[in-house]
Amino acid sequence: MLANEAAGVLLPGAGKGVALADVAPPWLSRAHETLRAPTEESPGPDGAATADVDGAATADVDGDVAAHVDGDVAATADVDVAWGAVGGRTFEAHPTVLADGSAVWWLVEDTDRRLAREALRMERERTEFLSRSSNLLLSSLNLDRCMDVTAQMAAEHLADAAMVIAPSRANRLPVVSCVRGGSPSQSHLGVDPDEVPGLGEALRGFPPVPSRWLDPATAPSWLVPEGFGPVGSIVITPLPGHGVSAGALVLLRRSETDAFTEREEVFARLFAARAGAAMSAARLYAEQSAITDVLMRELLPPSLHQVGGVDFAGGYRPSQDHERIGGDFYDVHPSVTEGEASLAVLGDVCGKGLEAAVLTGKIRNTLHALLPMADDHQRMLSLLNTALLNSHHTRFATLILASALRDGHQVRLRLTSAGHLAPLIVRADGEVEQADTKGTLVGAIPDAVSRTVTLSLAPGETCVLYTDGITEARGGPLGGALFGEKRLRRVLSECAGMPAEGIVERVQMLAAEWVGTGRHDDMAVVVISAPRTHHLSAVNGRTRGRYTA
Repeated sequence: MLANEAAGVLLPGAGKGVALADVAPPWLSRAHETLRAPTEESPGPDGAATADVDGAATADVDGDVAAHVDGDVAATADVDVAWGAVGGRTFEAHPTVLADGSAVWWLVEDTDRRLAREALRMERERTEFLSRSSNLLLSSLNLDRCMDVTAQMAAEHLADAAMVIAPSRANRLPVVSCVRGGSPSQSHLGVDPDEVPGLGEALRGFPPVPSRWLDPATAPSWLVPEGFGPVGSIVITPLPGHGVSAGALVLLRRSETDAFTEREEVFARLFAARAGAAMSAARLYAEQSAITDVLMRELLPPSLHQVGGVDFAGGYRPSQDHERIGGDFYDVHPSVTEGEASLAVLGDVCGKGLEAAVLTGKIRNTLHALLPMADDHQRMLSLLNTALLNSHHTRFATLILASALRDGHQVRLRLTSAGHLAPLIVRADGEVEQADTKGTLVGAIPDAVSRTVTLSLAPGETCVLYTDGITEARGGPLGGALFGEKRLRRVLSECAGMPAEGIVERVQMLAAEWVGTGRHDDMAVVVISAPRTHHLSAVNGRTRGRYTA
């Protein structure tokens, strides 16, 4: 064979009379043999013979290398470009068959191109992994689910095993561990994170300690999954949250696996940043949900029952099915002293949703503070009106105050409207009357003026307080008709003598059927009834006793 100067540097010993197989790497020798004698067993694309490739290269070299090899070469042979490693670098070998049957091999280094192609492939895979991780992590606002996903994805793509550790709760560390190919397992460990170098710092949000500074032999048993075997390398990186650390990610590789490179540690921190953001969002959502539940319990209308021998029942439906609270509300405040009336309140705040519910809570709390003067409706409304005018709220509300006192078999009522729809009285014979009370709404003008009416309910008779969400509900056969007061009166007339709970359910059911799936305002209804009861004497007949059905 003959070789130019560059080929002589690349292939020491190449020269005239030397066989190619003695100096060339195996992949080039096989390519030359294929060029000389193509066989059916190794066809290339379109019938061309191809060469096998051994290894890959990682170095640079300047200039082309040419080797002229004598021998019997079939003039019709057509070999694709062969490539392989020579001295730690990769080359493409392009054959040219000469007229005398010999072949010239041109070797062109492609190390940089292959490195760039490999780097691009890895970058695409990592970008796809980070994107997939973000989608999975952000698809759930459940903290436990986020920890499971983080541990499983880290074990499958970054290490042989992974552990996600959240900040301590009640002196115990919430931990999720996962081995590659396995399922995440959750536990709560009573251990000290500071006994693991870098873990305590990561849980406090400090920058990670390089893995080469961590001795795998010092890892405590609780940090290594059961049956994992000897640990070869460890990476501990914080999971950054919103202002505070969301936890720490621990990556483990077995002793027979290559240790983490600096580039892999940087990539692990990129993954940890996404996981930490998702965990922090899930924790924030859980905290807000807990706070919301506490507030909701205070804002939701109470369950009503018999108080002081008077039957109370109530029902509420918010304007949106996904909401639990709104601008309509009601309360019943039992009397503290025997012989005094219980106070029922039903109101409607301008607007709906959370903002209206906040003002609802303010009104309910204010009225509760004014209970000592519940016998004077006008004074209560005036003080409430002043409190609302002095607040930052710009909304107003309408109210009905109803004081109910059992008097023998009857119930005496005092009703006062503050800009609200007048209550309806359902008599025993089915006649429906409108209570003669009216007044100005509260929270809008300086003077709140109202008129109180007094009436009595015989056994089986009821007083119905309701909001305009019921009468102004649109629906029906044509979809746009109002439910209206006339229809409500007819429904109530048919409910004469029914228990308070039954009347509430009947009104709510018919209003819901009327609206169907259409939009509607908040709906609230309270029924006050004089039950059909008998007065029993207590032991020895010395007290008034109690009422029973």
